[in-house]
Amino acid sequence: EFIPKCRTCRRQAREQSGQGDHHEGLSSDEELTPTEVGEFQKSRDNVLEDSRKIFEDVHADFCDIRKILLKFQEWKEKFPDTYCDAYISFCLPKLLNPLIRVQLISWNPLEQNFTELEEMPWFRAIEEFSDAENVSESK
Repeated sequence: EFIPKCRTCRRQAREQSGQGDHHEGLSSDEELTPTEVGEFQKSRDNVLEDSRKIFEDVHADFCDIRKILLKFQEWKEKFPDTYCDAYISFCLPKLLNPLIRVQLISWNPLEQNFTELEEMPWFRAIEEFSDAENVSESK
């Protein structure tokens, strides 16, 4: 079995220093020091805290995806001509994008207990809205 010389040297250095937490197959260059892990966690916590403040001063009707989609559904039912003329189906992704991105900031699919996208409230709201649109179009 061929093992590059640099890998052998790093393994020997780990064995001599008593570091037993290395997993074979992972590069020690990719391992983070405790200081780096702490800095990353602090930075992540700051981003998450800032993300909670983004919609603090926004009226609840305009920062909740379900409520926004309800307004569009009402518009479609009351004024179908203007709704179609406004090309709402093309506008909604751009309108909802910032709201969804804020909700996905803390989402990590690599974590063991992550939430599936299909289970997230924003996904279900969009799915219900799409189903309602399809039903009304079939009428």
